[in-house]
Amino acid sequence: MSDRSDSADSPDRGRADRVAVTGTPGTGKSTATALLEDEYDVIHLNDRIKSDDDLWTERDADRDTLVADLDAVREELGDWSGVLDSHLSHRFDVDRVVVLRCHPEKIESRLRERGESDATAAENAESEALDVILSEAVAEHGAEHVYEVDATDSDPEEVAEAIRTAIDGEREPSAGTVNFIDYI
Repeated sequence: MSDRSDSADSPDRGRADRVAVTGTPGTGKSTATALLEDEYDVIHLNDRIKSDDDLWTERDADRDTLVADLDAVREELGDWSGVLDSHLSHRFDVDRVVVLRCHPEKIESRLRERGESDATAAENAESEALDVILSEAVAEHGAEHVYEVDATDSDPEEVAEAIRTAIDGEREPSAGTVNFIDYI
């Protein structure tokens, strides 16, 4: 991973060069990061994967999704800097990880509105309740580099501001502060 010299208890951690904005589908990642495009180089990774046949290996017919080739994506990204938006972004070499969270019922509703199947919406809602992406981010990068943001009742501008404060080192790491286990 990149520079890990930041002290986890330092009130001003400085601006990070490479930030993953991740979370279960439907948490608001792309909407919020689109609001940051004038300030940071934002890579919407899912769009890039969909537009380049070399970045995925197969189509998961059951879920109607592409299976990303993470090694090919790493190679494609090269020596990038900025904000990487995707439910996969925590799987890459970054300085900080912002995990957007949203109540599972809201995720289900949003995904159904997008045209996802009931099964896909339910699967993602359950993943959110079980902290799947948060757990992966902490396992990959350590809790001292993970910033959890509850976007359930926030508008996109508020979520973008929370991401901005994590990028700029104006907030403390906060993995484990959001809990939706009551959904299960």
